Amino acid sequence: MNAAIVGIGATDFSKNSGRSELQLAAEAVRAALTDAGLEPSDVDGLVSFTMDTNAEIAVARELGIPELTFFSRIHYGGGAACATVQQAAMAVATGAAKVVVCYRAFNERSGHRFGQVQTAAAANIDNSWSYPMGLGTPAAMVAMFARRYMHEYGATSEDFGRIAVIDRKHAATNPHAWFHNRPITLDDHQASRWIAEPLRLLDCCQETDGGVALVVTSAEHARDLPNKPAHIKAATQGSAVDQFTMTSYYRDDLTRLPEMGVVARGLWKRSGIGPSDVDVAVLYDHFTPFVLVQLEELGFCGRGEARDFVASGALELDGDLPLNPHGGQLGEAYLHGMNGIAEGVRQVRGTAVNQVGGVEHVLVTAGTGVPTSGLVLGQG
Repeated sequence: MNAAIVGIGATDFSKNSGRSELQLAAEAVRAALTDAGLEPSDVDGLVSFTMDTNAEIAVARELGIPELTFFSRIHYGGGAACATVQQAAMAVATGAAKVVVCYRAFNERSGHRFGQVQTAAAANIDNSWSYPMGLGTPAAMVAMFARRYMHEYGATSEDFGRIAVIDRKHAATNPHAWFHNRPITLDDHQASRWIAEPLRLLDCCQETDGGVALVVTSAEHARDLPNKPAHIKAATQGSAVDQFTMTSYYRDDLTRLPEMGVVARGLWKRSGIGPSDVDVAVLYDHFTPFVLVQLEELGFCGRGEARDFVASGALELDGDLPLNPHGGQLGEAYLHGMNGIAEGVRQVRGTAVNQVGGVEHVLVTAGTGVPTSGLVLGQG
């Protein structure tokens, strides 16, 4: 794709921001534009999530963006993150806009908490089959999936816990992470309370107040800007057979995420690379079991082999596939995957706190269980 991410910006990550969600969005977008060496007057496109409360025209007013020729929103919560960049890249490639900012901002801890039961959501056709049975939270829905995966492949709670330990280890050395200086051990994970068995507290991502923004423009324009661009080598969305929001219980195999398989095939085909060419993996980690299944769907290991792949040390910073060097959503912040894209940009630039050496390609995923999206970012 003839597009690149040229600016990244974020607010602080907290549990009580003390600001409106519009303020958070404006702060993040302004920071991203400053990072890109651009002004609000350079922006003519905005992309966000359908869940975001910050209307494009409101963000434009707050920042002094004079005109918009492109604005778009993506459905399905966390599955939207990489798709916002895809939309921005397509807008740039088609001439619909020249500079597009992708943003996501919310008070997800002090305000609307997505992890709790949402009674209004019961009327949704997807949720109407599970809410009456008591499956009213994301954790409960993922727990059902995780239990079946454990039954089929012999995975254990400790296998899930190793993901949490790795993320928190990386967050501990990231000054911007909520869990900076707070690593955990596998024993800590095993001692954490049940949320929805077999998920423990430390299998579940945190709740965060904050905002993240990304600036996308053409590869040609990127050459004139101050920072090293992260070129968008591939971007795609994925939905698969019998797709439901969060978790589908109507598939023949309940231990897979075929929508991530759709994303994987699209990314490898469009980027011209394969799993062995990935230097850093920023995988969507709202719940630890889905990291294991993503590794399998993306082709890094065979079906049911992820637990051994993780236990081998492959996901450490010096391993074959460094995972979430920023700490992920379990360790840094839960911004519906947008902070993971920012980390991918830093890894390509060579400016990350936990920088991996010789990075050519970074894989970023967004969303699991819902329709998903993904990116391959790389050098020019």
